[in-house]
Amino acid sequence: MSPRPKISVLIPTYNYARFLPEAIESVLEQDYRDFEVLISDDDSTDGSAGILRNYANRDPRIRVVVQPRNLGMVANWNWCLTQARGEYVKFLFGDDRLACAHALRRLAQMLDDHPSAVLAASTRQLIDEHSRPLGRRDDIAHEGLVAGRDVARRCLLQFKNCIGEPSTVIFRRAAVAVRSFSTHYRQAVDLDMWLYLLRGGNLVYTHEPLSHFRCHAEQQTAVNHRQRLGWSEHVRLAHDYWADFVGTDTALRLRERRELFQLIHWAQRNQQYDASLKSLLPILRQLLGPTWYRCFWMERKLTRPFANARRVWFVHLRRQNPTLPAHFPPQSVRYAPVPASQRPYSHLQLRPVSPRRD
Repeated sequence: MSPRPKISVLIPTYNYARFLPEAIESVLEQDYRDFEVLISDDDSTDGSAGILRNYANRDPRIRVVVQPRNLGMVANWNWCLTQARGEYVKFLFGDDRLACAHALRRLAQMLDDHPSAVLAASTRQLIDEHSRPLGRRDDIAHEGLVAGRDVARRCLLQFKNCIGEPSTVIFRRAAVAVRSFSTHYRQAVDLDMWLYLLRGGNLVYTHEPLSHFRCHAEQQTAVNHRQRLGWSEHVRLAHDYWADFVGTDTALRLRERRELFQLIHWAQRNQQYDASLKSLLPILRQLLGPTWYRCFWMERKLTRPFANARRVWFVHLRRQNPTLPAHFPPQSVRYAPVPASQRPYSHLQLRPVSPRRD
């Protein structure tokens, strides 16, 4: 067996034959050469196996395994993880791709330079099914080393994966030596793993987009969103990790208190969809306190008309440009028109720009 590579690039895939060449080529074009590529095809039915074997014959660093039966998404991820030999693990889904030729080198260097970091991530460029840019997603304000506890707290208080999808992240294989992705989750599988890792280390982050995350109707995220899985799974995450990162901490920042109020308000309105919200609400109310709750309730009453007007504006824009996301944009993201010279297919295409940092 060849010496252990620095990075294991793991590509679990299922019925992504039309996207696989882009994903694989983005890896082979890297200027960093110390890596292996393991591709696990989960018994696809669209001819993916033939495409993968052609690539395996071209490059000895590529190992291809076609599963004899369908394992399922999470089980396929975990199979790849057990086979990884590198010091660092970099997942890349079959419908995504690396954004530039130095992506692996940059991510590896980030972990090399920060021994306390257990994972590294970056801004991700969103693309559509035709690889056309949709915008960028950037939820971490600080460049460089970020305390793991701070990132985890934000994810829990916002009910949001602020770190990114597996195609955006690289992590140390040694940190998951006794752990795999949990099969109890379908939507929050990655965030559960990131929170587990952040129990024992920090995050290192860059605003340079190093990955392309593809948005299309067949991706698992879109399927889960239609089935409303995110709510119940984020509640489960709160139950599993709240004591580790938030607990009964009364020294919350103003921004965190506002996020906590928004979480309470959301839980009150949606507890009929998930009974576990009822057990979580008393903990959240006690943490925020009645005085802060009344202050933010009044703030919401005063600002709600403006938020509704913004929502109507966005719906109007989406009618003219159906490629925009179906959900209302989060409050932390501002949108600005793309210059005319950069509008390849729509005169109203929008892109996110950096949020205000007050």
